[in-house]
Amino acid sequence: MGTHPQRRTDTRQRIQDVALELFAEQGYEKTSLREIAQLLDVTKAALYYHFKTKEDILISVFQDLTGPIDELVAWGKTQEPTLEFKKELLRRYSAALNDAAPLFRFMQENQAALRDLKIGEIFKDRVRALLGVLRDEQAPLTDQVRCVSALYTLHASMFLLTDVEGDPEDKRSASLEVAIDLVTQAHEHA
Repeated sequence: MGTHPQRRTDTRQRIQDVALELFAEQGYEKTSLREIAQLLDVTKAALYYHFKTKEDILISVFQDLTGPIDELVAWGKTQEPTLEFKKELLRRYSAALNDAAPLFRFMQENQAALRDLKIGEIFKDRVRALLGVLRDEQAPLTDQVRCVSALYTLHASMFLLTDVEGDPEDKRSASLEVAIDLVTQAHEHA
């Protein structure tokens, strides 16, 4: 009796969810593979079948949740750099960041551990690629800064606005509005 591929995906997903929960609750460093296995009620060997290390789990979560950024970059490279395209790119990026909110909470709470892990570099590379699609390298420097600032404005809603009172969706919407304003200004000068 073979393992159905869907079942394996479900187990992988459960491992990711439980691990991310434990990492957020007690910190990445203090969480062991044994604890993850116990919470899932599986053997360590069963867990090991899917992931060899905690970092493997984290990288898989990260890639699943930020994979849409790669898709966005690929789509962006096929588009004309119109203002409407740039606004749509920001809307889609904002939605992708929102879908990855649990991961960003984890990153915020485990900054020390992240310094030694690969995911920080992977994320920076993805943001650089997205910026390459959004920003015009021939534009005046102030307009290039506006485009960079637009992306970081969206990041602010994930990281920096967590302590600001208000509905998360309102904060995301406000950040998107400011990001679109910045790109619109940059585009108008082009």
